[in-house]
Amino acid sequence: MYKEGDEVPDDCGSREEWTLLFWTSLAVIVPVIITLWCSAQRSKRKTHMKDFFRKSKHGWHYTDLFNKPTYCCICSQHILQGAFCDCCGVCADEQCLRRADRILLCKEIMAPCGPGGAMEHRWVRGNVPLASYCAVCKQQCGTQPKLCDFRCVWCQNTVHDDCIENLPDSDQCELGEFHSLIIPPHYLYQVNKLRRRQPEEYSKLASSCGSGWTPVLVLANTRSGNNMGEALLGEFRSVLNPVQVFDLSELTPSKALQLCTLLPPGSVRVLVCGGDGTVGWVLDAIDTMKLKGQDQFMPRVTILPLGTGNDLSNTLGWGAGYAGEIPVEQVLRNILDAEVVKMDRWKVQVASKGLYFRKPKVLSMNNYFSVGPDALMALNFHTHREKTPSFFSSRIVNKTVYFLYGTKDCLVQECKDLDKRIELELDGERVALPSLEGIIVCNIGYWGGGCRLWEGMGDEPCPPTRLDDGLLEVVGVFGSFHCAQIQVKLANPVRLGQAHTVRLVLKSSKMPMQVDGEPWAQGPCTITITHKTQALMLYHSAEQTDDDDESSASETESPTPHDSPRPLGPASARA
Repeated sequence: MYKEGDEVPDDCGSREEWTLLFWTSLAVIVPVIITLWCSAQRSKRKTHMKDFFRKSKHGWHYTDLFNKPTYCCICSQHILQGAFCDCCGVCADEQCLRRADRILLCKEIMAPCGPGGAMEHRWVRGNVPLASYCAVCKQQCGTQPKLCDFRCVWCQNTVHDDCIENLPDSDQCELGEFHSLIIPPHYLYQVNKLRRRQPEEYSKLASSCGSGWTPVLVLANTRSGNNMGEALLGEFRSVLNPVQVFDLSELTPSKALQLCTLLPPGSVRVLVCGGDGTVGWVLDAIDTMKLKGQDQFMPRVTILPLGTGNDLSNTLGWGAGYAGEIPVEQVLRNILDAEVVKMDRWKVQVASKGLYFRKPKVLSMNNYFSVGPDALMALNFHTHREKTPSFFSSRIVNKTVYFLYGTKDCLVQECKDLDKRIELELDGERVALPSLEGIIVCNIGYWGGGCRLWEGMGDEPCPPTRLDDGLLEVVGVFGSFHCAQIQVKLANPVRLGQAHTVRLVLKSSKMPMQVDGEPWAQGPCTITITHKTQALMLYHSAEQTDDDDESSASETESPTPHDSPRPLGPASARA
């Protein structure tokens, strides 16, 4: 024992320090070891699960935490983590997963009709959607804290455990609200049995699917914008036939669109979930169908905007961006109400100077072509996204990066004196250029993520524009700061004219260019933009964009022409 005032030996103090250091190190190292071990186990389990999921007929997905009260369809126990099938909605914990895969059937994409030529319900017990009501007694389903009640995976009808026996024998599955958009399993079964696959045979088979049957194919790019594509694929598979839903990271649009050739000519709609680049990819695949002589099977195209800019989607009335604010059921209802319009598509031919024996570079254009500051921002963004794609997984992050590059260009002005380096011809006539930094050639009304470029502030009269008029609008900008002013309606662009054919000659140096958001650096060359074809698009007029709302009041007093598509007429307005 040491008394007060006695000196403590140095070895005792050092012993306490070492003890403290030991326990501190232990407190740090042990959690790290446990975390690494858990991570290794999770990775091992995911690899094992991935292999199992690939061989399964279900569309299994594993989750560490369900977002609503969920019960295992095998043991009926409440589960926090486990696997679920995004096609039929079956849920199971890890211990029951293999048994669930073996004894519970998933949606059949191809199957014969039931007795009497009708389709029978395909019931799954438990985990019914919230606020669903019994088809028999009309009371709410899924209210008890246990595995209870049934849901049909095709028509989405729900019934109580006690009411399912009261369903009449004549009650058959009619595929529910979206029967006109779903490809029934019996249709594909009958197509598979056909000896002679001709368009008229498909039309005869379509009579069994009801009048006004216009099936929809969903093509989603899981890498677009805010990475919502994968979740949307699952939601559409639960409502439609899984064979109608395609992941473009696994299958190209050309292969996915071959399903159109097994459906009645002119009946198919295609919902593209992605950005403007994804839409252009799909439209190019449709042009390939024309080259194969499959014109009669060409689908109508609509858009669910998941990208960053989404200018084409905005022009066609589908909004500036989708973030899950409306359910997929409402998206499908909007498609049912949409009108068919024609949209011009253009060929951009780039012939490099001095390379006479090399084939010119040919691109397709739907939105716009530009050379100058906005193309430079797109090029810088594209370069950095290729290096670190995981960083650019949010629409807000993407727009912030664009803003930073635009601010940098305001100071550096890399594209100045463009008028001395480039010549512009509209329909063969040379146009005298003022002191510009950029030239933009537009096919649609929106540009730069929601700005009406041709109209500017809307305080000056300008020639009207349309999607199907065969004309391009050509404007000039003085720099990145001028672009920003136009976007917030504080300035007008330099309107250079409208033309059927646009020709630009880059005489010297290398300049950034872009077509529909796909940028590159280009040396001296000649660029020729000519009309290529027209695409059939779906136009949604029920909702207005913010810009439309702001301008609607002024348009009632002094109408201002803007880019609104023209429906094809009463007979073909409904796809």
